[in-house]
Amino acid sequence: MAKQTWTAFPYANKTYQYTAATAKQAWPRLHKGNREPFPEDKKVLQAWLQFHSGEFAKAVEEGLAAGPAGSNVANHAQNIYANYLEEDEAVQLRLFQEVATRCEARMAKAPGDAFNCYLHAYALGRYSQGISVVKALAQGLGGKIKDSLTRALELDPEHADSHVALGTYHAEVIDKVGSLMGGLTYGVKEKVGLEHYRQGLELFPESAIYRIEYANGLAMLKGRSGKKEAETLYREAAALQPMDAMERLDVELAKAELEA
Repeated sequence: MAKQTWTAFPYANKTYQYTAATAKQAWPRLHKGNREPFPEDKKVLQAWLQFHSGEFAKAVEEGLAAGPAGSNVANHAQNIYANYLEEDEAVQLRLFQEVATRCEARMAKAPGDAFNCYLHAYALGRYSQGISVVKALAQGLGGKIKDSLTRALELDPEHADSHVALGTYHAEVIDKVGSLMGGLTYGVKEKVGLEHYRQGLELFPESAIYRIEYANGLAMLKGRSGKKEAETLYREAAALQPMDAMERLDVELAKAELEA
């Protein structure tokens, strides 16, 4: 990870400050979407505590220092930071590329890590949005994203994060190249994309970001006819109670969408 100045998490809240004991109690809810097991390594746990409190730079640093067991927390923290808090687009893209590279290296050593597959797809997906989805598809990134998410769900069919991300993949491709070309070239379908969103929400109904992604997907897939349902999803997301820093960023994003 290149040296840089990290923007601080702007919503400091004592409720996001977990101890080892309180984190263990809240772990099933905090990690309901990614299904990451509670870490046995104290250094990895400390990195996760930093993540949940919004200390993303420390989470990345401590996660990487902890070795392979800390890779997921480091990559997750860097993805979330880059997506929500990094304002420099060039730095943002570099951060996503770094995560994708690290995830690819881990895939070779830990092919059964579903969360790592998701993190790889997330990094490439956000990178693709940054350079334009059409350009990313031309570079072959779409296939890599789909392969990683498909692999994650093969490893863990209840990996809710991957269901929602795959829903967004279908929606983005259809939005950019059309349903006919998207279906023939990339194997995407509106029905399949919407079903992945629904599956994700069924597995993790407390998620704000799933509602936001679902709402965005409806806008891409259904246009005006999906507007009412999308607005309902945004309102539901904005009303949820966040349990950590990442969820707070999600809720604030939903509020911003409603005010736009």
